[in-house]
Amino acid sequence: MARKTTLTVLDLFSGAGGFALGFQSAGFKTIAGVDNDVQSMETFSKNFPEALSICEDLSLTSPKLKKIFRDLRNKIDVIVGGPPCQGFSIAGKRFIDDPRNSLYRHYIEIVKVIIPKYVVIENVPTIRTMGGGKVATAIIQDLENLSYQVKTVTVNASDYGVPQNRKRTFFIAKLNAEPINFPDPVTPKEKLTTQDAIGDLPILKDNFDELPLNYTIKAKNEYQNKMRKGSRKIYNHWSVAHTEQTKAIISLVPDGGNYKDLPKRLHNTRRVNIAWTRMNSKLPSFTIDAGHNHHFHYKANRVPTVRECARIQSFPDKFIFLGNKTSQYRQVGNAVPPILAEILAKRILRDLL
Repeated sequence: MARKTTLTVLDLFSGAGGFALGFQSAGFKTIAGVDNDVQSMETFSKNFPEALSICEDLSLTSPKLKKIFRDLRNKIDVIVGGPPCQGFSIAGKRFIDDPRNSLYRHYIEIVKVIIPKYVVIENVPTIRTMGGGKVATAIIQDLENLSYQVKTVTVNASDYGVPQNRKRTFFIAKLNAEPINFPDPVTPKEKLTTQDAIGDLPILKDNFDELPLNYTIKAKNEYQNKMRKGSRKIYNHWSVAHTEQTKAIISLVPDGGNYKDLPKRLHNTRRVNIAWTRMNSKLPSFTIDAGHNHHFHYKANRVPTVRECARIQSFPDKFIFLGNKTSQYRQVGNAVPPILAEILAKRILRDLL
């Protein structure tokens, strides 16, 4: 019998599709993405036109979803996703039965229906210590009860060619066999910096909102060339309209600085510890999150654009984000960096072929 040469992936809680993009870049075929956020699924649909884009609550109560998952039984090689775990109670013995954890439980139920060869779950590192480790233990036990063997690892994306210090925990599970180890770091001694990632993008005038843009600066390194591949224009690159007072305060913060560099009279103008933080052009970026109000470009007196955040997350320029601006920032910040996902996917691909 000939070996299967095209492997398939299903992305649950897909958001815009960072996980799926990484696996697709490695050689997997994306069968579907599922998420209940309408604008995220608009983005997923645009960038994965051959895949199913399913905007549904992953509760398995929908007859449509039940049929889709039954039809996919034994047809999906890998399920990936990051089910929200904030509903887990850290007190009491029956925290796993908390109704707020339904999304996690239904993720496991979907695995049970489809029976993929691999399951990959991504989450924040604190999932390993939440509730004294009970959350991570529950994930492992639930997968083991379905005959999966599980490995757990926490990695930093900047060790894998992503210009961002982003630590995430992965549960890697294989059906009836020991799963692969997460690949060793691949980044050379000098990690990619924020400037390496976005230094070729136009700085922009204040309140600029005319898209798409032409590339006016030549790519300066291999990473920028990789991000530009397949793209003739720059999308999702517009500047936020800050007040004159806000821009004046930002201008007082040096490259890589924060509120401590401001005059003391301005220290409490924003009451969060990350306030007035500039990116450091010579280091990997801090973690790109779903918000964007307190972090600023290392040179321009504004928050980074969606495209700059996407570059730092390792989304190529041809990947276009849809929806309103707030949604676009959230889609980028919630995603798994595609390059990190691709490295893991390539290793799983070799194991399965």
